[in-house]
Amino acid sequence: MKAVIPLAGKGTRLRPHTHLVPKPLMRVAAKPVLAHLLDDLLRFGATEMVFIVGHLDEVVRRYMAEEYPDLPVHYVVQAVQDGTAGAVKLAQPFADDELLILFADTLFQADLSPARTLPPEWSAVIWTREVEDYWKYGVVVTGPDGAMTRIVEKPEQPVSRLANIGLYHIRDTALLFEGIDNVLASPSGPTGEYYLTDAFQYMVDRGARIRTAPVDSWHDCGSPEGLLRTNRHLLEAGGAAVSPTARLNECSLTEPVLVEEDVAAEGSVIGPNVTLERGARVVGSRLANTIVGAGARVDGASLDGSLVGAGAVVRGVEGRVNVSDHSVVEATGSNEDG
Repeated sequence: MKAVIPLAGKGTRLRPHTHLVPKPLMRVAAKPVLAHLLDDLLRFGATEMVFIVGHLDEVVRRYMAEEYPDLPVHYVVQAVQDGTAGAVKLAQPFADDELLILFADTLFQADLSPARTLPPEWSAVIWTREVEDYWKYGVVVTGPDGAMTRIVEKPEQPVSRLANIGLYHIRDTALLFEGIDNVLASPSGPTGEYYLTDAFQYMVDRGARIRTAPVDSWHDCGSPEGLLRTNRHLLEAGGAAVSPTARLNECSLTEPVLVEEDVAAEGSVIGPNVTLERGARVVGSRLANTIVGAGARVDGASLDGSLVGAGAVVRGVEGRVNVSDHSVVEATGSNEDG
């Protein structure tokens, strides 16, 4: 089975990090979001990937060549950012079998087995999550048999609480791309984009049966706050650990924390919800709800709700920072060598 993953977005909510790092390679619990997704897909049995790339696509290609050298990947460049329908349309030359479609700004825990056991009368599966704040999402309205009847974007009334999380299995790919062609030939949405969900509505309107399936959890990784919430979830779900090669001198840890190899920390209070990636240095600091990238240094700081990029330096700062790779942030008068 092939998986289609649109990766072309600029990740504006994650700037300044995404000036250098494509959104799918932003790290959570010491691992890129894309790697979390790929490892789940490979465990499920997906054998081939179609990546729709754009912003910093050379970084994605290099990462895949280094970390997944044996995984077949097709790259298609989305030159015009015209929405999810336009992105998935570019995968059509590779859609010679059933497809999984998912997006690299969310992580999920879900049973993917319906993609293997779907009875022949069904054309697709759309995974959903029941939410209380339905007005923030596209929600899926279902009939008595659990089949989708329509998708409503950000409804004012609670027509459904089943949020569309952006994970799909498509059996009838011919009808999907017929629907996408119809969407692309119609007026665009108010932001100038064309939406994949409109293609699903096209399928349903022509008699296709799209089954809904639940997800156990669903986590936004498209913003700093979302990354930190997801980091907490992953650490609490079993990702917390302290490497035996980490050197922690006179430090207090409050779980959950993840401390990777070759981390050195001294005289610091660390946690909860803190990830210190490989080779990070922390001296005389207090850290909570924070991700510190590989090789970064935090000195004399008190940080809460912060992202510190790889190789960055944060010194003498109190509060919340959002520091991209290889940057330096210092409080006035704290630029001593150390």
